[in-house]
Amino acid sequence: MRNLWAPWRMEYILSEKPEGCIFCEAYRRPDHLVVHRTERALVMMNRYPYTNGHLLVAPRRHVAGLEDLSAEEARELFECLRRSVEALRRAFGPHGFNIGANLGRVAGAGVVDHLHVHVVPRWLGDTNFMPILAEVQVIPEHLARTSERLRALF
Repeated sequence: MRNLWAPWRMEYILSEKPEGCIFCEAYRRPDHLVVHRTERALVMMNRYPYTNGHLLVAPRRHVAGLEDLSAEEARELFECLRRSVEALRRAFGPHGFNIGANLGRVAGAGVVDHLHVHVVPRWLGDTNFMPILAEVQVIPEHLARTSERLRALF
């Protein structure tokens, strides 16, 4: 058996899990994973990323669906998505992106009642034997360092 060394996971495993919504808390209090805030939206690092630079973009207001957003909230959310792509391109030079929202538990939403959009940078050849054979995704940079790099670009 082979082991993948990921020491930062132990902190999460042993830590007390926060009550409430991660997006509402991140907007209210400083969090090292938040890379950008506006009046109506925020951009934060995904604590459990699919790839390096995986961002989550969420409205400030705690709403579950796109149809619940005001026109101003929708505009600001989309502007944060646009700026996220721009920052990720400058920071990491990805070849493409997967951008999407899982609306509802049946669609795969981990946080069901607070709308959020995933921005996942992709590179040619980024799918290799690790996720296919070992069901493991290797993230090459610590989240704190990635967060610092992206915060400077917003």
